[in-house]
Amino acid sequence: MPSFDSLFNAFVTILVTIDPPGLAPLFLAVTRGMNREERNQVSVRASIIAFLVMALFAIAGASILSVFGITLPAFRVAGGFLLFFIAFEMVFERRQDRKEKIGDVAITKDMIHNIAAFPLAIPLIAGPGAISATVLLSGSFPGFGAQAALVGIIAICLVITYLVFVLAERIDRVLGQTGRSILTRLLGVILAALAVQFVADGVKALMAA
Repeated sequence: MPSFDSLFNAFVTILVTIDPPGLAPLFLAVTRGMNREERNQVSVRASIIAFLVMALFAIAGASILSVFGITLPAFRVAGGFLLFFIAFEMVFERRQDRKEKIGDVAITKDMIHNIAAFPLAIPLIAGPGAISATVLLSGSFPGFGAQAALVGIIAICLVITYLVFVLAERIDRVLGQTGRSILTRLLGVILAALAVQFVADGVKALMAA
């Protein structure tokens, strides 16, 4: 089994890339006009779909990469750069604007009945950053027990995301614009540090190969 530090690092990485607090106002936006029961159904379905997608990449991430002839160290470097770019967007509040545009597109195309799958599950929850982070982490969790632990971490992160959706109205009122801005920037700095570590580990593995 992985160490506590590895498990905690995986938890922080996945949770930050999903960014539940940042999704709260977007969830309210794309479910505008729904009652509480309908919003709950959407949040449950979106969380389940996102879990299935991320669990697939956690279990079969290395196999998926091998089909394309991509080594894990190479993906670790590329994924680290991608996560760093996402962290940059979080620190300078560019990621939120992009997510809001995705949400607006879904509404204008009259996809209200399918928003659990798009845009909530994909690409807002299980987006490129979260999927990349999951594949990167899967390389550090070899064996059935370790992979089961990683899937469990993903499940915990998505339960948190579901709870944020359920409490979205209250969280949005408590945090406000200033609170969301501060929290997003703080999480962005943490993700940037984790991204640099991914790149460093990938480069080290490539040079040792």
